Amino acid sequence: MAAVSRGQAFVAGSPISLGGAEVLVAMNRAISTPAGSLLGGLNPRWKARTMTFSPARKNTVALAAICLTALMFGLEISSVPVILPTLETVLRGDFKDMQWIMNAYTIACTTVLMAAGTLADRYGRRRMLVIGLALFGMTSLICGLAQNVSVLIASRFLQGMSGGVMLICQIAVLSHQFQDGRQRSRAFAIWGIVFGVGLGFGPIIGGMIVALSNWQWVFLVHVLLTALTLMLVFSGVEESRDPQAKKLDRLGIVTLSLSVLGLTYFITQGPDLGFGSGKAIAIIAASVVSFIAFICVEKLHPHPMFDFSVFKIRNFSGALIGSIGMNFSFWPFMIYLPIYFQSALGYGIVAAGLSLLAYTLPTLVMPPLAERLSLRYQPRVVIPWGLFTIGLGFFLMRYGSRAEHASWLTMLPGCLLAGIGLGLTNTPVTNTTTGSVSSARAGMASGMDMSARLITLAINIALMGLLLLEGIFAQVKSAFHGALNTAQLRLLAESIAAGNTASLGHDMPELFRLEGAASVVRAALAHSFGVVMLYGAIGVWVLAGVSWVIFGPSKVLVHAAKVKTEGAR
Repeated sequence: MAAVSRGQAFVAGSPISLGGAEVLVAMNRAISTPAGSLLGGLNPRWKARTMTFSPARKNTVALAAICLTALMFGLEISSVPVILPTLETVLRGDFKDMQWIMNAYTIACTTVLMAAGTLADRYGRRRMLVIGLALFGMTSLICGLAQNVSVLIASRFLQGMSGGVMLICQIAVLSHQFQDGRQRSRAFAIWGIVFGVGLGFGPIIGGMIVALSNWQWVFLVHVLLTALTLMLVFSGVEESRDPQAKKLDRLGIVTLSLSVLGLTYFITQGPDLGFGSGKAIAIIAASVVSFIAFICVEKLHPHPMFDFSVFKIRNFSGALIGSIGMNFSFWPFMIYLPIYFQSALGYGIVAAGLSLLAYTLPTLVMPPLAERLSLRYQPRVVIPWGLFTIGLGFFLMRYGSRAEHASWLTMLPGCLLAGIGLGLTNTPVTNTTTGSVSSARAGMASGMDMSARLITLAINIALMGLLLLEGIFAQVKSAFHGALNTAQLRLLAESIAAGNTASLGHDMPELFRLEGAASVVRAALAHSFGVVMLYGAIGVWVLAGVSWVIFGPSKVLVHAAKVKTEGAR
């Protein structure tokens, strides 16, 4: 097959042209499959070495490079939550700092996702991948060497930006590298499995690294992996670019990023600022203005990131609600679940990581069943029922956490069911959002899907943290009213929410002079986690109902598909 200037991904049996945001189409679908020189040319020695490789060998090396890149990205998302209690203690941070350690990465990734695709098309996909990898390695080094929370949060933001560049470039590189349809399908399947392994096994890997060494190596390991990956990229990855790359939607990127950052900051810092204070109101007002400006910019831009007319397509909108539902409860709760296992149940970091496998592994093994169910019952049925299953899992986790002798066994049914629900929902959501529009708009639709996931994740990390913190504060205020002042109670609540219960005796000796203080602390944490689980369950059930209503009856979807087909002609 002749080489093409724009990459092609073999998805659902047909080649799809990839350029700019279009790489997100193949990226989403590959993740959901069953299982689930910087400024110039290469160094002459590298050129000589790569030219000795046969095409098949170069493709193998390129696939290894992209799989390592995917593994690093997945691990960086799922391995960090399990070490947050350790970071809170070692770096002397508070609960809000732990939230920002996670959200800085998520928001930064959202900010650069669409821009990176356009820049990669214009200046070269391999070049942008190399830049992303180099920056990811450097920022991982800074994260590992950080001596305080502020440096770690700032470096996590930069790490998230480089991670977003890596994420968007992976599919474009694979699409150009593998021209044969069968080889391309196999490459995407392998890549999707490795990506899922990084997400699924990240908690136990992070816990084992801390147990064998220290928390720094959760970040520093990426420095070594980045160096190896860069060697493989230089050896096997070919350069590609799109001469017809679209212009960058700068105003759209800036306004959307500011609105998400402002809302997240308002939720996270609200208890300290006072939600009714002038500063807090100014922040939320600026966030609303930024979002309105984003809508206006997108309506006027000739090549917008978001084309709002696709919301008129019922199966696209119904699937997008499914995308929001998955990241409303399942993924943000994964940030806090290690705290429950370690602080409420008293497990060590490795045991907590092992317990989390019940939550994450079903997401890797359910996609084959999800595809079969989608073919038999249609996504309009599978997506809402998948969301319903996630909510049912959260209700069971809440029930298990309230058991007299709560343990990983009482949490097991709920964790498994929530993971099963996520696995049932992800593949149909991905395929439906991109498959409900014409191929010319599939990349934009996939970009909206990815952005909805990341934005929902960032906001609900903040919201779940707020519910956890305020729930604990209410419990300790009721128990210790009069014994501790408001400032002490707020500090106590933040320490409990962050999982830093072991040092309370040293930091607040007056607390444990009170009768039954230890049992009150544990009860407050368990009760507040129950509130968060209830929020996750009800919220995702509401979204399941909204998705079901938007999808409508099957006749509506059949008619929409006919309209889409006729429009494509």
